[in-house]
This record gives sequence, structure tokens and C-alpha cells, in this order.
Amino acid sequence: MIEAQSLTKRFSTTTAVDGITFSARPGRVTGFLGPNGAGKSTTMRMIVGLDRPSSGSITVNGRPYAEHTAPIHEVGALLDATAVSGGRSARNHLLAVAATHRIGARRVDEVIRLTGLESVARKRVRGFSLGMGQRLGLATALLGDPATLILDEPVNGLDPDGVVWVRQFVRGLAAEGRTVLLSSHLMSEMAQTADHLVILGRGRIIADAAVTDILADAGGTTVAVRTPDGGLLATALEAHGAGISFPEPDLLSVNGLDSRRIAEIAAQNGAVIYELTPYAASLEEAYMALTRDDVEYHSAGTPREATR
Repeated sequence: MIEAQSLTKRFSTTTAVDGITFSARPGRVTGFLGPNGAGKSTTMRMIVGLDRPSSGSITVNGRPYAEHTAPIHEVGALLDATAVSGGRSARNHLLAVAATHRIGARRVDEVIRLTGLESVARKRVRGFSLGMGQRLGLATALLGDPATLILDEPVNGLDPDGVVWVRQFVRGLAAEGRTVLLSSHLMSEMAQTADHLVILGRGRIIADAAVTDILADAGGTTVAVRTPDGGLLATALEAHGAGISFPEPDLLSVNGLDSRRIAEIAAQNGAVIYELTPYAASLEEAYMALTRDDVEYHSAGTPREATR
């Protein structure tokens, strides 16, 4: 379990993380999201003791990372898959890390199998693709069979099969009762992997809720209604509490009523309908709405103030 209480990190005059409180609990995948400069990387570095908080606290399984006598058995982290000596083979790299905690070669070979590295285990890491480097980073994180895992962009560089494998693998780890904190910029993948989301913006938490709740708050289901009687139908639907917008002259976007109720109201008012299509809000849409004021750069190129 990961618990942050009023966690703050300042670099000179810049506040990278600003008094955040959150938890990542066992048995679920907690997605850790935010625009570039939101404070995600700094927070993950503080979890594993690479940065020291300016104030507040963050613990793993009840203690600060540095106070664990065998931290590799408590938390496994994949923060930078390239932080490996390129001259070593994958197996030798894992053996070296394992030796720091008296972990035997049997466990090394086990994580090599778990992460699909058998065919390249004795090859030098400098020749690895980005995807193979990610698999090696996962293997390293798993060496101590930890109860808590912190994974920063684990699908970066993987092909579609690899992305699906990571999703199933991470879900399996959570199903075993482990705590998984997962950072990614792929919203479609996060929607299929995470149970809960913590979203940062400018060093502060802007959302901390289940994925289903965040999607519901984003507007739930919108129904597209194509009709030549837009004005008539819009008036009737608004009288029943619907929210209406007009993306096109003959197309209504309706919130607050389902397709069946819209069809009933249209029939009651003599409105002709050519199309009635429900669209569920996507996680990407919900994320963009939540973070639109916290991005470092907008698409037009206007700089925004960054944290770190």
C-alpha cells in the first residue's frame, strides 16, 4: 500500500508537488495521470527515496522506503527502463540486482520466464529494442516478489501484443492482492487497466476517484439525434430536463435522457428522427476536460506555467 499525506516537494522557487494526499490500495490498479510537469515523476521518485519531500510524508506498506531493511521485497519500481548497463546481458543484470538482496538464480530465471525474455536473456542489453528494455525493467521490478509495484509508462515501445500482455499481467498482479501504481499517457489503455485514478495538475490533485465515477462525472452517455425538426425536438427535450447542443444544423447532442426516452418524446411531439445513437464519454475526453487548464503547452503553442 502507498500512502501520501500532505506531500510537498519544492525545487528552489518551484513547487513541483503541492500538499497532495492520496493512497494506492492492495488489490487494485491505481492509474497515476497528469500532463507533463504535473508532478507525477517527482512523486514516484519520492516514493522510492530518490527525492526527499520538502514536507509531508509518503510511505510504502506503512514505512518510508528508506526504512525498509529489504526494500526490493516491499516495492518493485520501473521508472526508467534505460537505466541499465548496456554491456551486461539481461540475465547478468538481473543477477547483479538479485545479489544485493541474496536472491538466488532460480528467481532470476523465473522472472525472465514471466516477462518473456528467454530468447534474449544472454544478449547484451545495448542491443535491446525499447520494448525489450521495458520487459527487462518489469523483470527487475518483480525480482523481490514485492507486494507493491510502481510502473512508469510500462507499455512504452511495446507492439500491440506486448501492450495486451502488460495489461493482462498488471491486472493479474492486482488480482493477487498486490498494490499497483501505474502511470501512462495512453488513455484507452488506462481505461481498460486501471480501477482507480489519481490525476495531478500543476502539482495538485484534481481528481481521485474510481474510473467509473470519473466517466460518469464527465457526462455519462450522450445521445446523437439527427432530425429535420431540431428546434421543435430541442424545446420538447429541454422541457424534460435534457441538455442540448447543436454540433450540426440537423444534429442534436443530448445529455440527461436515454435513447428510449428521447424516442418517446419525439413521437409525442411529431418529430421525425433519422438517427439515434448513444455515445459513452471516453476516459480521454474526461481527462482532457479535467486537465485543460493544467497543460504545459496547448495545441496552439501557447506556453503555460510549468511545475516540473
